[in-house]
Amino acid sequence: MSKPGGAATTYDVIILGAGAAGLMCAGVAAKRGRSVLLIEQGQHPGEKIRISGGGRCNFTNLNTTPANFQSQNPRFCRSALSSYTQHDFIALVEKHGIAYHEKTRGQLFCDGSAKQIIDMLLSECRGGGVQIRSGIRSPAIERTADGFTLTTDHGRLEGRALVVATGGPSIPKIGASGFGYKVAEQFGLTIVPPRAALVPLTFAPAELAQFAELSGIAVDAVVACGKAKFDEALLFTHRGLSGPAILQISSYWRDGDDIVIDMAPGTDVLAALKHARREHPRQELAAAFGALLPKRLAQAIAERLGKPARIADCSDKVLAAAAAAVQQWRLKPNGTEGYRTAEVTLGGVDTSELSSKTFEARSVPGLYFIGEVVDVTGQLGGFNFQWAWSSGVAAGRAV
Repeated sequence: MSKPGGAATTYDVIILGAGAAGLMCAGVAAKRGRSVLLIEQGQHPGEKIRISGGGRCNFTNLNTTPANFQSQNPRFCRSALSSYTQHDFIALVEKHGIAYHEKTRGQLFCDGSAKQIIDMLLSECRGGGVQIRSGIRSPAIERTADGFTLTTDHGRLEGRALVVATGGPSIPKIGASGFGYKVAEQFGLTIVPPRAALVPLTFAPAELAQFAELSGIAVDAVVACGKAKFDEALLFTHRGLSGPAILQISSYWRDGDDIVIDMAPGTDVLAALKHARREHPRQELAAAFGALLPKRLAQAIAERLGKPARIADCSDKVLAAAAAAVQQWRLKPNGTEGYRTAEVTLGGVDTSELSSKTFEARSVPGLYFIGEVVDVTGQLGGFNFQWAWSSGVAAGRAV
């Protein structure tokens, strides 16, 4: 409604960020009869949705459970995930007639384009009369007796409730930033230090010199760091390592940690090398590796070992070391590629500051934080989108 004298329009809810969580929250709140204004700093809503999953959007995972998420409080995500499940979102996708398929490991993708998911969310928003304004960057926010006032380069806006759905700083090229953290800190909330997650790892100079020429080679691998372990594809890059297994482990890796890589999972490499020595004694070690690994990788590992070229000249001890180089490759990454290529951000608004049922800040009634800006981070495979849907619905039902 408009205030007398041409003052700012007051909305029941103002949502900062027209990404996955913000769009979901807006549609749900509006269908409850709330007047909703959705603010986006970019020119188009849903940019991260648009570029996700190779343009087809891995919009959820059939196997979503709280175990697929990281947080300083692992229990926090349970309420939202159980109140609005992957099956609830799939039902919404089907209601809008969007065809989809399971790619692998429960990951669901659009048959067509990620734009279908954006259009679906915008349709839900339109159905409730949500107003969307684009190109509004970093508004100044004040708490008032009636809610919140936002001062923007497009004028003053007032809302009885404010929902922060601005995401984290991952993928800055689409306008991502840490603005949501600044809002939280402005109102005295604690931030779990953010860091890049689901991100490629980089080699130290020594490994880079040995393996940089392997860029583009992929193998199935088991990658472990501490108690975390993932069995997926690994990709050598000109900077280090990527691929699903590495992106997954990056969320658990910390500076100074080792990772341990098995590049021939399910194979007894030592037994295979002994068999090769017995049956093909004149074969070179690199050729014996080549039966198990891509040839360039096999050659690089053989050269790195610096052992006798012919497998007949390799003792059991040498073969054991060779097998370990393939199945127990211990590596200390130099770092990550950072927010530039990170799919998500680990850390964020401390969950102890929020209600797990409504996402309202305990100390600031009317202020909500949802999605990636919160200290809940999913594994690779559609889990982060499901967190956006579930947290967005939780706040949308409460705000």
